[in-house]
Amino acid sequence: MTTGRSRKARILMYSHDTFGLGHLRRCRTIAHSLVEDYSSLQVLIISGATIAGAFEYRARVDFVKIPSVIKLRNGEYTSMDQHINVAETIAMRRSIIRNTAETFEPDIFIIDKEPLGLRGEVEDTLHFLKGRGTTLVLGLREVMDAPHLLDVEWKRNDTMHKIGMLYDDIWVYGPPDFYDPLTGLDVPDSVREKMNFVGFLQRKASVTRSSEAGEYLIVTTGGGGDGSDLVRDVIAAYKADPTLTIKAMIVLGPYMPNEQRQQFMDHAADDPRIEIIEFDNRMEDRIAGARAVVAMGGYNTYCEILSFDKPALIVPRTQPRLEQLIRARRAAELGLVSMLPPQEAADSQRFANALKELLLRDPPSASPAALHLEGLPTISKIVDQHLTDKKNLSLLSAQG
Repeated sequence: MTTGRSRKARILMYSHDTFGLGHLRRCRTIAHSLVEDYSSLQVLIISGATIAGAFEYRARVDFVKIPSVIKLRNGEYTSMDQHINVAETIAMRRSIIRNTAETFEPDIFIIDKEPLGLRGEVEDTLHFLKGRGTTLVLGLREVMDAPHLLDVEWKRNDTMHKIGMLYDDIWVYGPPDFYDPLTGLDVPDSVREKMNFVGFLQRKASVTRSSEAGEYLIVTTGGGGDGSDLVRDVIAAYKADPTLTIKAMIVLGPYMPNEQRQQFMDHAADDPRIEIIEFDNRMEDRIAGARAVVAMGGYNTYCEILSFDKPALIVPRTQPRLEQLIRARRAAELGLVSMLPPQEAADSQRFANALKELLLRDPPSASPAALHLEGLPTISKIVDQHLTDKKNLSLLSAQG
């Protein structure tokens, strides 16, 4: 343990990233906000995302890449390296996580979504850091999954008990009146009393745009690994309705299989209304410049819809988790977005009509429901409180 001279406060973050980009992008957003607020803070992100290096990181934010594991559409896991089985990959990840924690000596360890890590790979490190006096924080999306599915998963690993025993704080990345991620579960007081609903995490564009929105729809599938149905149905809707004249900018996502990617590009090549790009590490800029958003409705995209106040049509996936469906239903109930079930989006003319209706829709700010985008400043204040009582630390506001 570092002794003697005061040193910069250190935060370690864990993002298991087995499917899509959501966990890494959320951790990166929080990390960038914290180093912007505090000039004497270092953040290190442990990530399993295959393209973690494709993103830009601010000064005093870095990442450690662990071997990648991906979740298949049936919910099973497989190693990205076909020559190494999943058990061996998890063993390597567990070792790297533990060694990183020992060397980095974090003052706060923030775990994203998976309380014990993928297949329990972080549990050993949690016990180790708790013995060192590290503050342990669990960060949860405002929607995790359908209660009956989450309950089975957590009971299998005694997760709820271990959360109460190990963690000092639980941050829910949403407001309490939107959704409770543990609704329908038997939550003991030892867990409930640690829950802090911080609000949604506001996003910023990196470029200044004119007040007039661009004349295009942005269609985003997140990571793209499970986004082929949405892309197929958007292209089909355009083919079915020549009166749908607004440009569609479709972002396939880095995890969409190459064969599917090429098929979509070939299919849309002769339609000037459709532009297809593979990936953009600054999706905030694309969404900020769009007239409206068509998406599957993952957490980060939903935060961007609210942050940039864009009319949105959500076509949620329903496998292997119900998270997107639950979020879309609740947001539609509050009047913040429109929702179209996947089976209805498969009807090309119906989807085309929904896209035209989207262009007439008011932005989320027109809804009586509050947007609750105070997550990042709330987290900053909590971090300041956690570190104030720790000795040998220098946490200074970036503003002086």
